[in-house]
Amino acid sequence: MQIFDLRWRQQKKEHYYQPMLTLIGGGIKKLDDAKRQMKDVLPKGAIWVNDRVVYIEPGTNTVRTENGTEISYEYLVIALGIDMNFNKIPGLVEGLEENNSQVCSNYSPKYVNKTFKSLQKIKKGQAVFSFPNTPVKCAGAPLKACLISEDYFRKENKRDNIKVIYRTSLPTIFSAKHYASKLLELCEQRDIDVGLKKELVKVKTLSKEAIFRNIERPAETETIKYAMLHVTPPMSAPNVLKTGLKLVDSNGFLNVNKATLQHIEYKNIYGIGDCTNLPTSKTAAAVAAQSGVLFENLLADMKGDKTPKATYDGYTSCPLVTGYQNCIMAEFDYNLQPLETFPIDQRNEHRSMYFMKKDIMPLLYWHAMLKGYWSGPKMVRKILHFGTGK
Repeated sequence: MQIFDLRWRQQKKEHYYQPMLTLIGGGIKKLDDAKRQMKDVLPKGAIWVNDRVVYIEPGTNTVRTENGTEISYEYLVIALGIDMNFNKIPGLVEGLEENNSQVCSNYSPKYVNKTFKSLQKIKKGQAVFSFPNTPVKCAGAPLKACLISEDYFRKENKRDNIKVIYRTSLPTIFSAKHYASKLLELCEQRDIDVGLKKELVKVKTLSKEAIFRNIERPAETETIKYAMLHVTPPMSAPNVLKTGLKLVDSNGFLNVNKATLQHIEYKNIYGIGDCTNLPTSKTAAAVAAQSGVLFENLLADMKGDKTPKATYDGYTSCPLVTGYQNCIMAEFDYNLQPLETFPIDQRNEHRSMYFMKKDIMPLLYWHAMLKGYWSGPKMVRKILHFGTGK
């Protein structure tokens, strides 16, 4: 059996642990901490085709790459991630590319170092943080960027001179109610100006203005002057998925069974991660849990057993870093109900969860998850809850 690893984006030699980017933006970690050479993280025996996928033809079981190579498959696992559409907001790319603009984003290795530089440079004025009106990966990361920055301003004794503003397109500060009330309370305690149902639609770099549109009343806009602007870009499913007949749902995401991860139409195709339409938060923790389900079901399928052996419950985790020593470890399922690993109230800030996020999770990723040894904390949860955990 041959296993091919294909990149649909540009050719690349590095692999990034993306959950660390928020910490890099806060000056807690360095970009090199999140980077490995691609050749060092691929499984042994995989044939690395370092080329871009431009066409998927499920009817003939083939994919085609940018240089014209056509590869046939018996089974296809699609894990293409999600597109960062920085160019969808007028003025944003120009602001990100301009060194002194104070416009930044944690959502790309290309721009993430600019976030901490912006934190260091700002002395007074308004620090503005946005959340787009699209699906996003790591839906807690925009708020984390805001909370870490606010804590940095306090550490540097300049918080009194800086107004912190958070604008989100969502109707609530966080999707899971179990954690939303605590997060909103935290923002109130720390005097963060939270605005819901507001979408960033334009950046005026010269005048340092961010234009937000009211989601419910699109004719209404809000113009905010900024001394620093952190932007989470609009995101979308990879366009290459649309090349395959009946591959995607109405929103362009890979259409898979939410329990088995098998494609709805093509039974020899499976999907995992951000490119799928799984109705859960798009995180590395979700991918870890999905990977175990994928392995069991795909292996059974390849052996001729068409009965799914495992089901995915929507488990995901958002380690909501709230500052330089604390973290709210949000864990929940498809129904947005808590699915917590530790026998503590995870709605509260905990220093132990901060170190779990900062130090333990990267080790799990590099040395366990990428090697197929980690498929989420389900077993740990059962042990810590004396067999009663889900």
